[in-house]
Amino acid sequence: MKVEGGTKIVGVFGYPVKHSASPAMHNAAFKALGLDYIYLPFEVRPERLGEAVRGLTALNISGVNVTIPHKEAACSYLDEISKEAKLMGAVNTIIVKSERIIGYNTDGQGFITSLKEDGREEVRSKNLVILGGGGAGRAVATQAALEGAKRISIMDKIVERAEKLSSDIRRNIPSCQVEAVFEDEIKFRLKEAHFLINATPVGMKLNDPILIDPDWLQPKLLVFDLVYNLGETKLMKAARERGCRAVGGLGMLVHQGAISFKLWTGKEAPVKVMRKVLEEQFQKQ
Repeated sequence: MKVEGGTKIVGVFGYPVKHSASPAMHNAAFKALGLDYIYLPFEVRPERLGEAVRGLTALNISGVNVTIPHKEAACSYLDEISKEAKLMGAVNTIIVKSERIIGYNTDGQGFITSLKEDGREEVRSKNLVILGGGGAGRAVATQAALEGAKRISIMDKIVERAEKLSSDIRRNIPSCQVEAVFEDEIKFRLKEAHFLINATPVGMKLNDPILIDPDWLQPKLLVFDLVYNLGETKLMKAARERGCRAVGGLGMLVHQGAISFKLWTGKEAPVKVMRKVLEEQFQKQ
């Protein structure tokens, strides 16, 4: 890749960010379309996030993705925020346009697209149990409600976070039943659920535990683990052993990235190229 003075810069803000697969995915996409862009990882400490976001214009950076732990906090430093991101209370994509810093959230639509393509399912009229009420959980729950989900049960180790997310969705999308639940209630919610979604980072490491008792998983469930760096997480393996279908987070990563790609470049992303690069990268791990 040849980098010159006119090369447009995009990247990802996270902490830590070394594990991110986005640079490989996006740089392959830029190369496939012959675009003079480069995607770089930026490790940004939480206390420096505001400086980093406001510095995008000074550095002439075209935009960035935003990942853990910055998706919610980044909203405070933007000039403008899309309707969907405002409802979600989190951003994962920023573009710089005419000196204005604008935030979007492509996670929700990336989840919906992957659910349709990889899981052969839709959320309309379905019951969901979501583990995690942080940035990813907010995006998935809000988008699911917008798409017509019947009921969403949210568990987070920080109870207040799950309660706030539930309250926000009930206020903004009253057609959906949303509740915050404690861990011991998950067993009963799963009996009526169609989907179980892990929207936490638990599972990214091989020694991570499973957040729920695997015996609670019913064969009718589709288990969607947003963790994408492993071919099969412990949760996915446990689900399949109990007759459930299981989907990993790679498809969501690709599709949310494809939407970000179009926001930055105005071009349709080469989705097949992006997925192939990620599959090859994770096979090497």
